[in-house]
Amino acid sequence: MSKPVEVSTLKVGSYVIVNDEPCRIVDYSKSKPGKHGSAKARVVAIGVFDGTKRSFVKPVSAQVAVPIIEKRSGQVISLTQTVAQMMDLETYQIFELPLPEEKEIKSKLVSGAEVEYRRILDRVKIMRVKS
Repeated sequence: MSKPVEVSTLKVGSYVIVNDEPCRIVDYSKSKPGKHGSAKARVVAIGVFDGTKRSFVKPVSAQVAVPIIEKRSGQVISLTQTVAQMMDLETYQIFELPLPEEKEIKSKLVSGAEVEYRRILDRVKIMRVKS
């Protein structure tokens, strides 16, 4: 799920959908309006799930899609080489998701650990392990 917003309201650290991929904005620059057109914004973002750098240039009055992000808590039930089995702590729903590629998160994952995960565009990613 996403909602439309104007490019002028975007900020560094917020999220935007670029080429059907949710991305976090790492650079935002705006040019002044010229003689023959409106002000333009250049946005550089990094994909949440794949880590790929993406950018676009649009007028500041243009509409872009911003993903609706659900921050949830879960508990790790079991681990394999590539998959973690999780239980949501609110709904008690059990599901599987791929292990994160970040080494600092992956090293802290153990059975019974409580984690924070995010659901973005029907995809799930573990963001951090709670201490």
